[in-house]
Order: sequence, then structure tokens, then C-alpha cells
Amino acid sequence: MHDQRLDRLAEILVGYSARVKKGDLVRIQGDVVGLPLIEAIYERVLIAGGHPFVTAASDAMSEAFYRVATPEQLAYLSPISRYIVDTIDVSIGLWGESNTKSMSGVDPRKQSAAAQARRPISTRFLERAAKGELRWVGTQYPTQSAAQDAEMSLHEYTDFVFRGGLLHLPDPVAAWQAMAERQQRLTDYLDKASEVRVIGKDTDLRVGVQGRKWINCCGHENFPDGEVFTGPVEDAVNGHIRYSFPAVHHGRQCDEIKLTFKNGRVVDLQAAKGLDFLTAMLDQDPGARILGEFAIGTNYSIKKYTCNTLFDEKIGGTCHAALGAAYPETGGKNQSGLHWDMVCDLREPGCRLEVDGRTILEAGRFVESGWPCAQ
Repeated sequence: MHDQRLDRLAEILVGYSARVKKGDLVRIQGDVVGLPLIEAIYERVLIAGGHPFVTAASDAMSEAFYRVATPEQLAYLSPISRYIVDTIDVSIGLWGESNTKSMSGVDPRKQSAAAQARRPISTRFLERAAKGELRWVGTQYPTQSAAQDAEMSLHEYTDFVFRGGLLHLPDPVAAWQAMAERQQRLTDYLDKASEVRVIGKDTDLRVGVQGRKWINCCGHENFPDGEVFTGPVEDAVNGHIRYSFPAVHHGRQCDEIKLTFKNGRVVDLQAAKGLDFLTAMLDQDPGARILGEFAIGTNYSIKKYTCNTLFDEKIGGTCHAALGAAYPETGGKNQSGLHWDMVCDLREPGCRLEVDGRTILEAGRFVESGWPCAQ
């Protein structure tokens, strides 16, 4: 039976998030497992007057690529892919796999090589987005494999996904607009900051942010959303951080990551699981050991870790930092084929965020009433 919430989600993605208008060329991209949502989005783009086209793949295709591709094929940059990123007005991406562990056996050196080959594409995408030439949004399609990772039934996980997008509320768009207002007050404050300090379990990290712009994320790029982020000053990150949750990248999971930074670069890395993969990713290019993003999660409708970064990094009362490429609109300059978000939970007693010596978040709650809070 078709879930009517998919139609509601498609309407919000097309109308509110991506703001599709008449004449827009719109790429809809995802795994074939998400076909019901792809179809709903396709129809909404047509209703909006856009020109939709679909690019779809599968777990089997991705696994086959890394299993069979030659070094020349791994390093190949398709001119078609470049043309698409140069030409489209809107990109709507769906995440969702039949098997979230299908890449677990892939040689990380192959993934690094492919990431480096695609780097001009990702750089161009970010450049066009920063200039306002390209609008994009990504969302999660509920699958059995994602539900298993979250230790939920598919029914429970589907409810979790839609609740994270505030679709349980009478007017989700109004709710996102209200979140945007609260987050704007926070970003206005952070725009004046010089340094953010993260204090938590096995964590004391200082992140220089002077002169950088904080971005208000309220459902236009990620859906669900709920974060504010910036690009740290490249040589001004010092200290150590222990990431509370397992970090997942390209289907590979690393547990209990601990990183030490000196003058902006990772100088020591540890992991209880996946250390070889973590090392390979951080050694792929000079920018991979530098933070390209620092962010604070503000979505208090998301409470549970689910082994899915789209949701985990938005949990209200957490922070996350991405190694690798920065978003140009923040003023960040770091470039890399990597962009890997890792989440630190600050909801326990004794955990806090400080801005220029003032505590702004304590045990997962903001100190100002006009800043993000539970819906």
C-alpha cells in the first residue's frame, strides 16, 4: 500500500526545500529501492513546471564497481557527470540502500582513488551551490536495512524518519520556518565569535571560527534538517575529541574514534574498529586531515542514534565536525575529496559548548530561550 506521507514529503521537498520553479532542470537521484518516493517527487516537479530526469543505481552496481573496476576505471571522470553538475538547476537526492553493509569488504584504497577522481565534480557542485546557481536537497527513504541499523522495525523506522522531518505536525513548513527563526538568532550570535570550545567525555577541543559565517540549516539542503554550521579556520583547531557514536562513510563503520589536532591538522587518530579505513581516508589528500565543517545539532525531534549521519548529526544537543572539504559559503577554504561528518554527544551532565569563554549549550540544552529548543 502506498504511504500517503511520501506524497506529503515530496511536496515539501519540491516546494519548500528545493523551491523548484517553472523551467528548472531537476535531477532526481537515488537507489532503485526508493522508487515510490522518486515517482512522487517526479510528479511534484512536473506540477511545479520543472523538467525532471532520474538517475538511479543500486547496491549491486556500487559493489560491482569497486570489485571489478580497474585502476583506470576508478580514476575515470565521466564528462557526462561533469556536464550534469554544470547544467542542472536543482538536485534532489535520495539515500537508502537494500544493504547498508554492501561496501564493508571494499579495499579502502579503491574508495580513496574513486573519491579523488570525483573531486572536481564535488568541488564544482559546492561552488555552484555557494553562488546560488544550484539548489539541492537530500533525504532518506525508509528501508529495511536502515531500520535494522537503527534497531527498529520498518514501521517504527518509517515513523522515525517522518517525525524527524516534522511531518507529524499539522503544518510542517510553518514548523521549519519557526526553526529557521530560532536558528537565525543563534547564527547571528555565532557570526561574531572567535572560538568555540567543545568539552565532554575525553574531549577538549578548541575550534577557531573568527571571520567565518555560520549557516542556518532549516530544511533546504538536508531533510530532515536542524543544524547550524561553519567552516573552521584551517590552522586554528587544537585539542582532542572523542566521537560518541560510530562514524559511517561509504558503507564502512568506525567505532570509538579519537582524534588529536594540532594547528588545524589531525596528528593522532585512534579507533576501536575500522582504523585502517579511517587512516586511508585521512591520508587520501592533504586536506583530509583538516576540519572543513563544525556544526551544532538543533533538531530535538531526533533523539536516538540510528547509524545514519543524516539524522545523527541533527540530534538536538550534539555537535559534529567533518574532516575534509569545506562549504565555500562559510568562508572555509579547505579542499579535499573527503567530507566525513562525525558526531559528539553533548547531552550528558558536564558536557558543554563555550563560545569565547561563555557557555551556550550545557548538557544538550541551549542557555538562551530564543534559541533552538524542543518542538
